[in-house]
Amino acid sequence: MPEKVLIIDDDQHFTQVLGRSLERQGHESRVAANGEEALAQAKAFLPEWITLDLRLEQESGLNLIEQLKSIVPECRIVMLTGYASIPTAVEAVKLGAHNYLHKPATLQELINAFADSSGAVQEDSAPAEVMSVDRLEWEHIQRVLNENQGNISATARALNMHRRTLQRKLQKYAPR
Repeated sequence: MPEKVLIIDDDQHFTQVLGRSLERQGHESRVAANGEEALAQAKAFLPEWITLDLRLEQESGLNLIEQLKSIVPECRIVMLTGYASIPTAVEAVKLGAHNYLHKPATLQELINAFADSSGAVQEDSAPAEVMSVDRLEWEHIQRVLNENQGNISATARALNMHRRTLQRKLQKYAPR
């Protein structure tokens, strides 16, 4: 069944590619690059599905979840981010997101995330894999960063790591 999808992401290339892919599947899509545009598009477009990036230019996507749900209470929101971590995933779901995916996610993974409103792994998806050491490190860094409210210097001190090393690790996409 075709759905109306609002894509909220500050990466223009990503939004164009995702929008075209969704439209090829029969879905209608709109794009917003920041919170203000997102709220305006949600009011005008009334989407059933919303993809929401965790890190928009100057704001957190987490801050938009409750506002979007107040505009379109029945919409399903999937956080889609290159900065995935367990604490932010838990927080997103507590705030009202239906699912949480790490970029790059395939179109089918995204559609499955919307279709599965419980957030549980679907039977036809791949079995859970053991996390790599790099992924475990990434998750730990994200948890400590969240505990320090995004303060890089405080996080580096807590991890006993040089601040620049931490910044380089944060600039990379999370390992799978």
